[in-house]
Amino acid sequence: MITCRAGRRPSYAAGHDPNPTPREPAPPYGGRRRAGPGRGDRHRHRTRRAGRRSRLPYGRHHGEGRNRPQGRRVHPRPGTPGADARGRYPAVVQPAAWGQPDLEYVMEGRRLAAEGYVAVTYTVRGFWLSGGEVDVAGAKDVADISTVTDWTLAHTPADPGRLGMMGLSLGAGLTLMGAAFEPRLKAVAAMSGWGDLTDSLDGADTRHLQAAAGLTAIRLPAGRPGPPLRNAVSDLFADRDIPGLRAWARTRSPSTYADRINAHGTAVLLQNAWGDSIFNSSQITAFYQRLTVPKRLVMRPGDHATQEAGSLFGLPGPAWSTALGWFDHHLKGAPDDTGLPVRLTVLRSGRQEQYAHWRDISTRTRRLPLAEPRTVTGGLDSGADAGTIEVSGLLDQVTGVPPLAEIPLLPATAAAVWQSPVYATTQHIRGIPRLHTTVTSSAPDGTAIAYLYDVNPLGLGALVTHAPRTWSHRPPGHPFPLDLALYATAYDLPAGHRLAVVIDTQDPLYASASPLGSTVTFTSRPGSPSELDVPLR
Repeated sequence: MITCRAGRRPSYAAGHDPNPTPREPAPPYGGRRRAGPGRGDRHRHRTRRAGRRSRLPYGRHHGEGRNRPQGRRVHPRPGTPGADARGRYPAVVQPAAWGQPDLEYVMEGRRLAAEGYVAVTYTVRGFWLSGGEVDVAGAKDVADISTVTDWTLAHTPADPGRLGMMGLSLGAGLTLMGAAFEPRLKAVAAMSGWGDLTDSLDGADTRHLQAAAGLTAIRLPAGRPGPPLRNAVSDLFADRDIPGLRAWARTRSPSTYADRINAHGTAVLLQNAWGDSIFNSSQITAFYQRLTVPKRLVMRPGDHATQEAGSLFGLPGPAWSTALGWFDHHLKGAPDDTGLPVRLTVLRSGRQEQYAHWRDISTRTRRLPLAEPRTVTGGLDSGADAGTIEVSGLLDQVTGVPPLAEIPLLPATAAAVWQSPVYATTQHIRGIPRLHTTVTSSAPDGTAIAYLYDVNPLGLGALVTHAPRTWSHRPPGHPFPLDLALYATAYDLPAGHRLAVVIDTQDPLYASASPLGSTVTFTSRPGSPSELDVPLR
């Protein structure tokens, strides 16, 4: 691989290179690049020497000094199919994931080059040797996308009519922001990305602290946060200026700019995991439904980036192969496969399903009454938990074992529990279960976390899905309605099992607003019964 550094967006006059001293490396697979305008024989001689660094012109950027996002590029071998009559190839830009350098994509870059693509990868600003400060898909990160696109067209045999972008985690979020703000992109592929960053940080008015702590730990060794990020993280942990935090996150959410993506017509591939503990399944499916462009949604078991991780080390994996097929169709004109746009791998059974629309995944609803009142003590962890970020979802992906709980042993003082009858046939749960209840709390603020379990004949519960909900400024002792949408799922409940609904007030994944020792009662009221609606296929 050959390194290059991208900086401020270049402005090339015809036949003139504004920064003639940087040297372009030769194609890493032995090909020879034609010299650019005005470069002459001396420059051509230099390009034959592999390993030279190449830098775009750089300069002062937004007042923060020199900005040099570090990157790499790989070209196809000479004669590789995919070039047009002028010798230009489709190109794919790959921003690195959160906390990772561009080396992350070495194996995938080589694979793209072998398939006839120019692959350009870069370390996102603020990480490792890139300049600037971590911006988390803000205006500076978005400007860098156009900078790298400009550089790719100026320094590689990339076809300007066949440009794509692909990324993982932070790179996926940037990829979707690129679809909104870089109209030259014809197709993008986002893996383990976000549509709504607000929902990922403070969804349902509940702060997602364990995810934030994990991302902060990954950033510490090689990331330089700017004041906006430092303030946002500080506010999140301190429960301070949450409206400001949400506004900061909203400007960094692709869903905010869905209309721009639709106007550009950029083809969008979304691949996420059901158990993603950082960017939950519901926010990405909601974003998918807002898109009117050519699109595909792929949901698989796993946690954040666990489906894609093996391919980064050269191991076979479906996520990257799916992305390559997406680009083959939209950038090369290869025939698309005959599948439908919504593609689900079902939890528990492993069944593969396809649908024309997300709304088609469920056809009916089973309503579970939660009639008997339950009272729990606030601030206690009942033992019903959603697991640990990265670890629990990965175990589910590899072993098929999600977070477990012995339902009959959950303490009644901390957990409100309701169970369904045993089902004689398999229940195909598809979509977003929705819970409604009436809450009476002794404190003005509180948090409820609802869990849906698959309970076997021995009483062992396997987590199907969950979600939190926080309320504030409620008059103590006065009942109020509470609606809670659990995270989207596709799960096959075996015959002979039952469902259990568990609600408590504490989970290690989230910040709880329920004071220790407070009481929270869940009841039904006339005309407003407590119930869970379970979507079924």
